[in-house]
Order: sequence, then structure tokens, then C-alpha cells
Amino acid sequence: MKTKPIGLYVHIPFCLKKCNYCDFCSFAGISEEERAGYVDALAREIRGYKREDKLSVDTIFFGGGTPSLLTALEFDIIVKAIRESFDVLPDTEFSIEANPKTLTREKMLAFVSHGVNRISIGLQTIHENERLSLGRVHNFDDFKASYALARECGISSIGVDLMYGIPEQSVESFKETLLAVLALKPQHISCYGLIIEEGTPFYNKSSQLALPSEDQECDMYEMALELLSGSGFSHYEISNYALRGFESRHNLKYWRLQEYVGVGLAAHSFFNGVRSYNTDNMSVYLSGNPKEYSVKDNISTDELAYDFIMLGLRLREGISLAEYKERFGYDFLDGRRDILNKYISSGYMSLNGDCLSLTDKGLYVSNTILTDLL
Repeated sequence: MKTKPIGLYVHIPFCLKKCNYCDFCSFAGISEEERAGYVDALAREIRGYKREDKLSVDTIFFGGGTPSLLTALEFDIIVKAIRESFDVLPDTEFSIEANPKTLTREKMLAFVSHGVNRISIGLQTIHENERLSLGRVHNFDDFKASYALARECGISSIGVDLMYGIPEQSVESFKETLLAVLALKPQHISCYGLIIEEGTPFYNKSSQLALPSEDQECDMYEMALELLSGSGFSHYEISNYALRGFESRHNLKYWRLQEYVGVGLAAHSFFNGVRSYNTDNMSVYLSGNPKEYSVKDNISTDELAYDFIMLGLRLREGISLAEYKERFGYDFLDGRRDILNKYISSGYMSLNGDCLSLTDKGLYVSNTILTDLL
């Protein structure tokens, strides 16, 4: 009997240049030989999942790094391995992340011919001073050209990634970025607040950065919420907005604690109730057997219950208390009623029947609330 369809994440760790805020597993300046070796190792890992009764997949997500740096041939090799090894369902959401300056018509047509139907383009900001502070290599004209190319090649679902709380940014300049993006009529917009991560160039010079104040950053969040909601976008997750029906089905698997397999360097999986993750060492990945570089976490029921709450409350829809009890065997409200009543009465949370959720106001301070609850 077929199991419920899973998601498939494919990690592509290539970049033109590392951005000043990025702590993802990605590398600039990889040689053609290393790239070819990585694509071969990736295809080998993917084929390791091949079995007679193929696993069904209904979301595929190429993330990075910069997946749009792949050549048409490299993409072809990887997708052929996927289709040989998994049962890719007809209605699969097939997403790829892209950066301006890396897309060509040849690549876009190759992506579409292999089933890509959703693209997420990293813009971050339309303003040159803000772009330069982030270390991005493209400009707004590059972005518009890539956006137009995706539309011309038949991509009907386009997402745009933006950032707020970045150096030299004001509430007004962020609003100008949002308005410029809305004019293009995308289906999905992500607005990520800058987090300065250890080990990044931003971390090493954090005291020198001209960052907005906490109050300004809060104003940016509230302005984006008002502007995007007024333009027909649903605020369905802390950092994500979508027109109805264009939510990221793949990312919803993460937030709903559903199963997925991750392949590639440093990729994580949650499959058969087990979490696992691959090595982040390129040499080990290129030379190793997937079973040798994949580490499994023996996650307890309590840890899964924690993840169910922590991830589910990122979503505006919240969590089902009945599902929680069914999956983990006890009532989430036990011992938490006073804390919940405090946040509900102050407008940060709501409890409607079986559904517990954060309000839009509560999503902004979700870390504080989750610390209290968990």
C-alpha cells in the first residue's frame, strides 16, 4: 500500500558570491570539476532511495545556495535521477530558488520542460545602497529581467524574497520595495527580518552596521502586513504571504510536521518518524556512501511534540489540539491554561474550538510566546 506522498528537498550549494548575512551551507568559486562531481554524487544519493514500490512525491524544492546556477545539463541529470527513483505525482509542486543574473532562456526552458511550475526569486531590496550593504551581486533591473523571463517561459507561480531590518533601510524605503514588487503581480512574497548569524561578515562588523531600531523594524513588519493584506495576500506564516492557492506546499510540510526527504550537502530529512542530516563537508560528500555521511537523530515523542507546536504556531492557521492529542497522547492545554489565557486576553493568541493560533500581532513576538509555552 502506498504511503502518503512526501516532499523532496534538493540542496544546491553553489553561489556566485556569499552574501554578507548568509550562514547557509553554500560556496562561491566552485570549479567545474567540483560541480560535476557534486551533481554525480547528488544523483547517486537520490538513486539510493530507489525501490520497487517507489516513494510518492508531491512537492520538490531545489534550494541553496543558488540552484539557478545549474546548467540545463546538470539540472537534467538530477531530475532524471529523481524520476527514476521516486513516483513524482502529476500535481507535484516543483519549485526552484533563483537569483537574478543567473537565469537564461535556455535554463528557464529546461526547468519548465522538466516540470518546474514555481520559482522563488531573491530580490531583497530595490535600493542600491541597501543591496550593496547586503553584498548582493544583482540590481533591480536584473531582477525585473529575470522575472519577465520566468513569466515568458510559462511559470505561473512566482515568489519574491525580500528582507527588512537591513542596514540603511527605513520604513519608507521598505514600503517602496514592496510597492515595486506588488506592481509586478507575483503570487507569493516572503518578508524575512534580518538575523545576524555568527560566522557571517555581518556578525564580524555588527557594531558598525547602520541598522534600523527595533521600533522601526516592528513598524516595517506592521506596514508590510497592512499593505500586503490590503492587496489580497494572506499572511499564512510568520514571514510569508500568498494569494489564495499559492502558498508554498513544500514549506507547509515542514511547518505541519509532515514527512520529507532532503538530498545533497547538509540536507535534512524527516522520514519514517526519524530525523537525519547529511554531512556539510564537501570532500566527504563527494567521496562517501550516503549511508556513511548521513547522521540519524533518535528523536523522542516529547521532542516531536515540541516541534509540532514550535513549527505549527508559525502558521496563521495554528495547530489542531485534537491532532496533538491523537499524535502524542496528552492534552496540550494541561498545565498551560493560565499562560494561554494571558496571551489570549492580550490579543496575541486565539483559541477557536479545536484551533490554537497566534494572531498577526502574536506572530511578530512568537519567540517570546513559544519560550513561555514550551
